[in-house]
Formats: sequence, structure tokens, C-alpha cells
Amino acid sequence: MSLRFMSLRFVSLSLFLCLGAGLARAAGDAEAGAQVFRKCGVCHAASEPVNRVGPSLMGVIGRPVGAFAGYSYSSAMKAFGEDGKVWSEDALSEYLLSPKAMVPGTKMAFPGLKKPQDIKDVIAYLKSVAAK
Repeated sequence: MSLRFMSLRFVSLSLFLCLGAGLARAAGDAEAGAQVFRKCGVCHAASEPVNRVGPSLMGVIGRPVGAFAGYSYSSAMKAFGEDGKVWSEDALSEYLLSPKAMVPGTKMAFPGLKKPQDIKDVIAYLKSVAAK
């Protein structure tokens, strides 16, 4: 095997690994999301069905909006979910960017996550705890 061929294989492998890591990060990193979720964890639980200041986010993806048992949702959130909306990844991404812009009158005081990667990471985290 020539040195040139081995160098080409090494460069190809390195490029593949770098691109693969970038794609994984673009999809969301649950471990990084656990760190970002600390901002949310003050008011929300993610791994247990316990309401705090805000409703539990355990299993939120795929759940109807304003439907977690035992939580007193704002009238704005109830109205937002009236037509059968479900918290999809896209809907949650939009909400986490600016809760009050998406649901004016929501009780959620948090201004939102401004970094798109933080939002992807939190969603990856929420999916990972729901799968456990």
C-alpha cells in the first residue's frame, strides 16, 4: 500500500468522522440538552410526572397541548390547544424560541432559548428521558 493511498484513506476517514459528528450535533445532543434543561428544571420536571410551577414535560412530545393531568393551564394555553394541537418537535421548537410570541398570555415567564442548537439539544434530551 502506497503512502499516498494511506494518506488519502486517512483524510477520507477524518472527513467522514467530522461530518458525522456535525450531523449528530445538528440533530440535537441529549447530553448537552440535559445541561440546557437546567434553566427549565427550575419550573418543570422532565423525568417524572410531577407538576411544579409549570407542568411536567415527561412525554411532552406527542402530547396534546395543555393536557397534562393536574396542572392548571392559563386560559391562553387552553385556547391555543383547543383545536387539538399536539406538541410536535416543530411546535416545541417554535415555542421554546419565544413562548409569549407563540402563546400570548401564557403563564410561562421564561423568555425562551435564543440558540437554535440549545432548542435542538433540549428536545433531544426530552426525547431521551421519555424513552427511559
